[in-house]
Amino acid sequence: MFLIASIAAAAAPISVGDQLPQLRGEFLTGREAVLPVAAGGRAALLMLGFSYDSRFSVEAWAGRFRKDFGAEPKVTFFEVPIIGGLAKMGKWFIDSGMRRGTPKADQENVITAYSGSDAWKNYVGFRDPKAAYLILIDANGKVAWMHAGGFDEASYQDFSSKLKVLLETSALHR
Repeated sequence: MFLIASIAAAAAPISVGDQLPQLRGEFLTGREAVLPVAAGGRAALLMLGFSYDSRFSVEAWAGRFRKDFGAEPKVTFFEVPIIGGLAKMGKWFIDSGMRRGTPKADQENVITAYSGSDAWKNYVGFRDPKAAYLILIDANGKVAWMHAGGFDEASYQDFSSKLKVLLETSALHR
């Protein structure tokens, strides 16, 4: 009973101000990836998806982020498909398909995670398999903003204003 309670507590929902739990996966380049370490002391927008259909929401957010903040050296982004269940058996096929569809320059911004799906669903309050689950972390890996859903201008403006505040803070001026 203690083990079950410990696992449930470890995967409690995260909130703004919390330290981001460690997320392990692999960049499309094949290198191991660990968040928040992979952000390298920069603010980062993490765009998590839990189904094939969530890619539309993730791609919409990523496109706008790149347009507005792609040249900003103090921020980065990661698209993170979190793949659970029987789909894990298709890792090679899934990863190779994503590599073919992702420009080489962006392959270090895509992290596939094949473990921890249930925990991450708990962390983000998973409800909609088509949604993007967005987490903005600061340079220290603390959650600064969260959102779940498709792209919409009001949510993007909320995110953008929060990121601009982070960019003005000394934590990103190393």
